[in-house]
Amino acid sequence: MAVSPSNLSQSKETPARSALSLKALLIGLICVGVTCVLVCYAELVVGKIQIGYLQLPPVVVGMLALILGIQAILRKLSERLSLAQHELYTIYVMMLLASMVSSRGIMEKLIPLLVVPNYFASPTNGWASMFFKWIPKWAVPWDPHGPPKQFVAARFFDGLRPGEHIPWALWAFPLAAWGLFVGLLFTAFLCLAALLRRQWADNERLTFPLAQLPLEMIRGENITIGGSTQPSFLKNRLMWLGFAIPAFVFGLKGLHQYAPAVPDITTDFDLNSLLFSQPPYNSAIGFFHVYISFMAIGFFYLLPSDLLFSLWFFFLLTRLEDILGARFGYQFPTMPMYGCKTYQGYQFIGCYLTLVGYMIYTARPYLRAIWSALWTWRRPVCLPGEENELLPYRFATFGLVGSVLLLALWLHLLGMSYWLALFELGVGIFVIALVMARSTSEAGMLMTETCFRPTDIYRMVGDLRNLGPANLTSLAFLDAVMLRDQRGLILTGFLDSMKLADGLSVRRRTLVPVFLLAFITALLVSGYYSIHLPYTYGAVQMYSYVYQGNPVWAFTDAASTMNHTNPNIQFFDILNFGIGILVTVLIVALRSRLPWFPFHPLGYALSGSWTMMVFWFPCLVAWVLKSLIIRYGGMKLYARLRPLFLGAVLGEFIMAILFTVPAIFNRFTPTPTFPWP
Repeated sequence: MAVSPSNLSQSKETPARSALSLKALLIGLICVGVTCVLVCYAELVVGKIQIGYLQLPPVVVGMLALILGIQAILRKLSERLSLAQHELYTIYVMMLLASMVSSRGIMEKLIPLLVVPNYFASPTNGWASMFFKWIPKWAVPWDPHGPPKQFVAARFFDGLRPGEHIPWALWAFPLAAWGLFVGLLFTAFLCLAALLRRQWADNERLTFPLAQLPLEMIRGENITIGGSTQPSFLKNRLMWLGFAIPAFVFGLKGLHQYAPAVPDITTDFDLNSLLFSQPPYNSAIGFFHVYISFMAIGFFYLLPSDLLFSLWFFFLLTRLEDILGARFGYQFPTMPMYGCKTYQGYQFIGCYLTLVGYMIYTARPYLRAIWSALWTWRRPVCLPGEENELLPYRFATFGLVGSVLLLALWLHLLGMSYWLALFELGVGIFVIALVMARSTSEAGMLMTETCFRPTDIYRMVGDLRNLGPANLTSLAFLDAVMLRDQRGLILTGFLDSMKLADGLSVRRRTLVPVFLLAFITALLVSGYYSIHLPYTYGAVQMYSYVYQGNPVWAFTDAASTMNHTNPNIQFFDILNFGIGILVTVLIVALRSRLPWFPFHPLGYALSGSWTMMVFWFPCLVAWVLKSLIIRYGGMKLYARLRPLFLGAVLGEFIMAILFTVPAIFNRFTPTPTFPWP
């Protein structure tokens, strides 16, 4: 991860092509609308196959495959009807952003949050007396001075009755206010991505595994490996062999749903029930399942072996710790609103902070050069090659700082102390989001999930109850909309898009209008459907996590703090925070001195997250397969088999889309379960 100062003066040749093709933008806008509709119906109404929240969403891969299929047909009629690589790229980027916006990135967390406090308030939980007077009228579509279950909230969850209409007028101002918050957050992530790209992609040469499949699909060229030429990705027999494996498995699972006489293939093994069903282990062991995902195996095949090993090893180490604790009679509590134990959670806090410090340390020549050049106003650029970046470094730096300060001001108007708002945003953007982005750019993680919030850090130095009800109320909003569930993190979409631009020789600077157009269009389309669908079907009949999970948990946690039922921080947790720092420092130090050292700090940082609970077994399988392939066939065989594993990714994603489409027309259509819940 170390950086040579000489890299600062190196600049790549300016790419020749622009992402701003009128034809691509028009088709991209149509695809943005279709993507938003598919994601909203599939994830909210059907709720069986989540096709939009992964960092490489299945819906985007499926749409890209459909476009390539249509293009192959049109190309036989006339070459003028086909799209160039840079045009396909523009359409893909717009769909990627649309999927993230319409899913967990923004809309699935924001819209329900605005009515949850009013609908779920009851005399039993006392939410009305605890929260209503601290909620500004402009932030929600209901009257905080009124009673619970007002019309705008009740009909959102129960559905409109005949003759009733959606109260759009009540939604207009809160949506505009929260739109400002979302726009500032978009700006912050865009500026942060512009500053991170050169360090991660050029200096540290991260592989960005999630960009590899769309790159192969769009490029469509023959590949030379070891002096021999292989056919393009979509014409490679190994790719279709890899495609056939998940197609057969999930095709059979889908047929089993229609006709139970057809045999099923299990892709989810509950180890909690199989191995740890008896006391004391049944209540002490965290979530422990084996998910068989060919898609995940395909992506993890692209990772370095030491990182792959670390991912599954550290996860199994957490489960071993749970077993030993249960064996000696310890019952560890879990982190508030997360599944990992508190002793693990505070270790990971220490790990995250140390990991971010190490990233800054390794990037110091790059950061020093930017800092010194920022104040030389007579120079048109800060560094050589800056004209090829997404944004000028000066604009990106001041844009990032300015957007964070304005976000803090927005939260202050919501009711949060300004210093607390800066702390929450600082940890959320520069620690949690940064490590999550690193987990996709380096470790190919398809889900970005953490196991702590900024308030869990605050617990080490102060009592949350002392913050007061106004801060705790606004913290509930911020936890639900930005901090607790990191899936659909837009920052990773920006970074993967820029990596893909390098592979297709597209000018990064031309991406900014594409991002803005896709973002605004997706906000409008998905915003409309995220409100229209609950009033039509009734949110209580829709996907429960979105409407009765994430936003409800945020206010339940805040209420527990106000009622003094949340446990205070213990010395044991602070001790584990120090252990997390120490372990991460040791891993980093040994990696820099011992080339054979098998552990990677990202494996430790992610080991307690929901991501690894789902993907630990595919990591293990990919590590075993890759180790055997390299041992007995060398890097030449490893490179030749790459299409096989990417084909498995494509096959699992396409099967998910094929079963989703009929379910959109009939929400009760039986569908198989895919191993990325």
